[in-house]
Amino acid sequence: FLDARGCHQLQAPLATAPPMPARFTDTLRDAAGEQWNRVITHKFTTELAAGTIDRNVLKRYLIQDHRFLDAFVILLGALISNARCLEDRIPACQFLAVITGKENTYFERSFKKLGCDDVTERNSIPTAACASGFIDLMKSVAKGGNLGEILSVLVVCEWSYLSWGQKVVNTTNRDDFVTYEWVDLHSGEFFEEVVDYLRGMLDKEGVLIDDEGRERCKKFFLKAVQLEEDFFEYAYSG
Repeated sequence: FLDARGCHQLQAPLATAPPMPARFTDTLRDAAGEQWNRVITHKFTTELAAGTIDRNVLKRYLIQDHRFLDAFVILLGALISNARCLEDRIPACQFLAVITGKENTYFERSFKKLGCDDVTERNSIPTAACASGFIDLMKSVAKGGNLGEILSVLVVCEWSYLSWGQKVVNTTNRDDFVTYEWVDLHSGEFFEEVVDYLRGMLDKEGVLIDDEGRERCKKFFLKAVQLEEDFFEYAYSG
């Protein structure tokens, strides 16, 4: 380049930008390794989207999934109460309204369509180990966990579902609401925003906590990933 005197000067090399630190949530997902991929590509998700899933498999899954809905609401409530400011609470409140509204209504309509709307009959079905595991994990973290630990469980539940939902939504069969509405509940702009919010919150906690705290978050994250895989496998166990 020419300097102020019009003389040619060698241009100093551009400084190399320091590498961006990995997102804490990416680090946690990477720690799950291939198990994460098994969850988000499980045959349950592809058969659900295709509309070909055996309705007994779907019924078995939905009965157990609905069984820990109360524990999930408790965990989401713990996030709301432990968040650091009002700005961080509001998106969780909005998501809670969907869980207790639109999603809960989906369960009720699906139970009727699948012939299992009798509450007494459903309650007579034993709680599967994977559902009990989720109930215990969610309630224990809600009661005794810190914000990072609460988020670690929630992020697995929602991010893994968004990940498979995004893969199948564009090819989802639209003949039967019991299959396609479950896909729609776990894809789309609103749900993407929910997952971005949860991941962002956990990324922020990953910066604020120490190494021991991050290890505890990883422990809960990996436990939740294991339960997600167990849950899909259970659906086919009958």
